[in-house]
Amino acid sequence: MPVINRIADLADDMTAWRRHLHQNPELGVDCQETAAFVAARLREFGVDEIHSGYATTGLVALIRGSGGAPGQGPGQGQGQGQGPVIGLRADMDALPIQETTGAPYASRHPGRMHACGHDGHTAMLLGAARYLAETRNFAGTVALIFQPAEETGGGAEVMVRQGIMEQFDIAQVYALHTAPGTPLGHFYTTPGPIMAAVDEFHIDIAGHGGHAAMPHDTRDPVVAACAIVQAIQTITSRNHYALDDLVISVTQIHAGSAFNIVPDSAMINGTVRTFDPAVQAMVMRRLAEIAAGQGAAYGVTATLRYQTGDPATVNDPGRTAFAAEVAREVAGAQAVNAEAGREMGAEDFAHMLNARPGAYLFVGNGDSAGLHHPAFDFDDAAAPVGASFFARLVERALPLTPAQPD
Repeated sequence: MPVINRIADLADDMTAWRRHLHQNPELGVDCQETAAFVAARLREFGVDEIHSGYATTGLVALIRGSGGAPGQGPGQGQGQGQGPVIGLRADMDALPIQETTGAPYASRHPGRMHACGHDGHTAMLLGAARYLAETRNFAGTVALIFQPAEETGGGAEVMVRQGIMEQFDIAQVYALHTAPGTPLGHFYTTPGPIMAAVDEFHIDIAGHGGHAAMPHDTRDPVVAACAIVQAIQTITSRNHYALDDLVISVTQIHAGSAFNIVPDSAMINGTVRTFDPAVQAMVMRRLAEIAAGQGAAYGVTATLRYQTGDPATVNDPGRTAFAAEVAREVAGAQAVNAEAGREMGAEDFAHMLNARPGAYLFVGNGDSAGLHHPAFDFDDAAAPVGASFFARLVERALPLTPAQPD
C-alpha cells in the first residue's frame, strides 16, 4: 500500500502549514504562536480533546476511533476500550541559526530558523491528525503529542514528568525525524539503542594575567587550556575500549581580549556522547583528573563542571519491527532499512521511550543540506509519506476488527 490517497490529497495543505511554520520559527519552550497554529488546525479537524500547557507550550490532542463506547476519556484504561492508546509525537521548536536558503518562505525572524525539520515533523503529524479525525477507522484512542524544546532539551522530559503517559493512558509511543542524505521517502531505524546519550562539560581555568611581553610574571590559562584539550583526546584513544561507541568533542575555547594581554582565565566547553553508563562514568572521572592534573602542571586551577543530559534513545525491538512493517507498506520493502545501526546524535524523545515502549524512525529528505545547517530545508514531498506512516501505524495497531486466528 503506497501513500494513502486521502493524505496525498492533503499534500498542498501540509506544504502550506509547513511553510507557515518555517516562516515563523520559535525557540525552546517559547512556541506560543506555533502551538496556537497547531491547536487551531486541530480544532478545524474536529479532534475530540486538546490539552495545553505541557512544558509551557506543549499540546496533547486526542482522537477517538469508531470502535468502543462514545464519551470515554483519558484515565480509563483503554481509551475506547478496544486497544491501547497510541502516542504520536512531533517536535515544534527551531534553532538559533541565520537562514541562508533564500526560499520565498524563509524565516521572517533573523537568527532563527527551522534547520532540523521540526516544521516538517509538525506538518506530517497534522496531516495524519486530519485523516484520522475524518476516517476514525481504528479502535481506541490516538494521543497526538506536539512538543517544544527538543533542541534545548527538557521538552520531552518535562512532559513525561508532568504525567502525560499516565493521564492519557498512553501504552506505546512513536516519532519520526527527517534524514538528509537518505533517499526521499525512504525509512531507516534499528532495534535497541538508536541515538546516544548527550552530556555537556565545561572546564573553568583560573590563572593570573599580565603583560604578554612578560609572561614569566603570569600563570597563563591559554597554554593550560591547550594542554587540557590535547589530553582530553587521549580518553577515547587510551582509556576506552575501541569497539565501544564514544565521542568526546571539544567545541569551544574562550580566552583573552587583546593581542598583548595574557588573560586571567579561560573556559573549555564540549560534548560527550555515550550508550553505556559505565563509559559515561569513566569519561566524567577522566575529565576531572585531566583538568586537575594539567591545571597543577601549568600553575593554574582548572575545575570541571559536568552536566548530564538526555539518555540514550532505545527502541523497543518488537515495536520497531512492527513500525518497520508499516513503513514497508507505505514506502515499499526496498525503501526500509530496519537494521541501520545506531548513531551518535541525541534525541530527547528518549525520555518518552524510557516511559513507554515504542520506536523512533528516520524518513529520507533526499539530497539536501545537513541538519543544523543554515541551508537546510525540509522537502515537502516527504510529508505525505510520513503522515501516511503515522496513519497506517494507528490503523494497524488499533484495528476495528480483531485479526482472526489461523
